[in-house]
Amino acid sequence: MIALYLVLLVPLLGMAFLASFGHRLRAGRVNVLICVFTFVLTLVLAVDVLIDGIITLPGKQFRVDAFNVYLIVLTGFVGMTTAIFSGPYMENERNHGRLNDTRLRLYHAMYQGFMLSMYLVLATNNMGILWVSMEGATLATVLLVSLYRTPESIEAAWKYFILCGVGIAQALFGTVLLYFAANQMGGLGDRALLWSVLYEHASQLNPTVMELAFVFLLVGYGTKIGLAPLHNWLPDAHSEGPTPMSAVLSGLLLNDALYAVVRCKMLVDGSVGSPLAGYLMMGFGLLSFLVAALFLHRQRDIKRLFSYSSIEHMGLMTFAFGMGGPLATFAALLHMTVHSLTKSAIFVTVGHAAQIARTQKIEHIRGLIKTQPVIGWGLTVGTLAIAGFPPFGVFTSEFLLLTATMHIHPWLTPLLLLGIGIAFAGLFRNLQPMVYGLAPQGQKAVKVNHWPIMAHLGLVLWLGLAIPGFLSDWFNQATNLIAGSFPQ
Repeated sequence: MIALYLVLLVPLLGMAFLASFGHRLRAGRVNVLICVFTFVLTLVLAVDVLIDGIITLPGKQFRVDAFNVYLIVLTGFVGMTTAIFSGPYMENERNHGRLNDTRLRLYHAMYQGFMLSMYLVLATNNMGILWVSMEGATLATVLLVSLYRTPESIEAAWKYFILCGVGIAQALFGTVLLYFAANQMGGLGDRALLWSVLYEHASQLNPTVMELAFVFLLVGYGTKIGLAPLHNWLPDAHSEGPTPMSAVLSGLLLNDALYAVVRCKMLVDGSVGSPLAGYLMMGFGLLSFLVAALFLHRQRDIKRLFSYSSIEHMGLMTFAFGMGGPLATFAALLHMTVHSLTKSAIFVTVGHAAQIARTQKIEHIRGLIKTQPVIGWGLTVGTLAIAGFPPFGVFTSEFLLLTATMHIHPWLTPLLLLGIGIAFAGLFRNLQPMVYGLAPQGQKAVKVNHWPIMAHLGLVLWLGLAIPGFLSDWFNQATNLIAGSFPQ
């Protein structure tokens, strides 16, 4: 229980400290130390959940179970490795005149503010606090997107703020409808927005109100997931903001928004008793998957290219959770993990590649294998992993999803295979010249921290070869909670 308090407290104190001293030479190291300490605390919290089961703080405003505990650990790990990468990366940006002391202080403070918002989203048991935390993540990300203060970054930040502001307003109305449905039962008082209470009384909630609430919640939080046609903010935010922000945005924020939708779906399923919520998620997920796969072929900016890859994979996860069933749910949980690890590793390599070429334009990034072999091989292996090549974990999760689709909705299998093929072509038609093309004259190598790339891709390879027993148990327990039974 103490570990949960500290997981929420440490980033808050870190944000306050870095808001004052984030411009100092050692601020990047302090940011890393805060993230390392928080990650250790998430591991302690995971052990507590493993021993004691569900952990609930007094007042029941915060609750950790099998579904969110592994996401909390994943958030801590990705936040830590990205902080390790961001220290020298952001220092290099300052040396090249793209940042001053004020903006560097803002970056470090908002990094911890973003991490705090992510932990709050995952740990809270209150649907109102969940909404507030998601809005907090929006505000922190807006400040990070506009960090460089170029016309393009300011435009991207406003686009992000307006689209996600409209989306989060829809989620607020959906949350109000949840509160209305709970109050119709009577007797709940200030517990009317507690997820555990709503889940316990789901069968007594007004099904019509719950259906309407889910539509607003899916549209609202779906905007944060990047579901089409509400995805337009995501490529701009990735391309104009600092690269470490892209890593945590794809690796953490999108996952947490999907987590919120799945929690809401569990309430609606228990109330309505029909697959309406699942069908809506399947429709939006499949549309996002196919749209993103097609748009991969039109990209000329390397960060926009992989941002559309994030939309593609979030569509797959949304489709899998919507389809439901033990196998599809297990596949979605695994895919959340391997996508976060792979995509954050890719953005680390992409950030270094852009610094080497002094541009994000794909046609100007050439010959990475020769100029910087670690970056070239990291980008190659990362792209192979995210494209679903065996034996990486993405292949395993996509194979499980295809198997579940063939059992439940076999007529959708060709669409999934077609989308995977189109996405594969879109990625590799751009990868080959960037890695093996003729390097321009005068390119200089940059200092690279290899550890985050190797750690992430190594874990993705491990999860493709064999899922550890403790992680499989977590996935099984979460699957049991979401879908109602263990995968066979």
